[in-house]
Amino acid sequence: MSQSPSEVQPPPSREELNAELLPVPEPPELPPTPEPPGIDKIIAHALGHVRGKRGGDLVAVILTGSGARRALTAHSDLDFIVLVKGHDEGQDIIRIADRLIDIRYWSAEAVEDELSSSPRLPPLLRKARVLFEHDAIGSKLIDKAQQRFRQGPPQAGMHEKIRFKAECLHWLGKAEDLTGSQPATAEYFLATFFEELLQAFFHVRGLWITAPADMIRFAASRDAAFGDLLERFQGAPTTVARLDIGRQLAQQLFKDIPNPQRVD
Repeated sequence: MSQSPSEVQPPPSREELNAELLPVPEPPELPPTPEPPGIDKIIAHALGHVRGKRGGDLVAVILTGSGARRALTAHSDLDFIVLVKGHDEGQDIIRIADRLIDIRYWSAEAVEDELSSSPRLPPLLRKARVLFEHDAIGSKLIDKAQQRFRQGPPQAGMHEKIRFKAECLHWLGKAEDLTGSQPATAEYFLATFFEELLQAFFHVRGLWITAPADMIRFAASRDAAFGDLLERFQGAPTTVARLDIGRQLAQQLFKDIPNPQRVD
């Protein structure tokens, strides 16, 4: 039986619908998110770690790399050189907040002795920052590094250049031998060849070695054609293509260097 128009119930109003809704509880107040410590705080924590571990024989703590140059990126680590008495050397890798800290413990006497012959220490230390020292030992070491840097890098002799050439060609040849049968191993050998080649470039050309992240850019600034080959090697789509570019790189870098002496 159909309802008459007078018996039809009107739809509920907005106020009636809202009155039937259960109240929504307020969300609990969350504690404030702690801010990650800044670089200065991270350095202070790392310095405290070093002092606690080597306080008895500690001579100086030096910050090197991008941290000392204030050129850190989101993924840069912090590099510390800790000068100690005696020869109890070693290395720590720790983590503070979101930063890896690489701490190398070196004999202060040994580092000073190596400044005159090392191709790495003068460019590494010349822009370093002293965080702690006794008797200005760290500051004096940086001054000596700056003086040594201005004198130019140690020059590689012909025998050393021949050794660089033989080492690079060795890894290139091993990669070529395994390209068809063991491609993953061949790629590993090619990566080793590339690292050795970059190191050889600086020694053969008589240049100070730069930070690893700057090597390719610096090489390209000194030799545009060589830098172009380096970039092509990195971007090559296949192992065969990398092998071909690797041969061109070796030929260009070592063209004036003889092969090792052959004795049959």
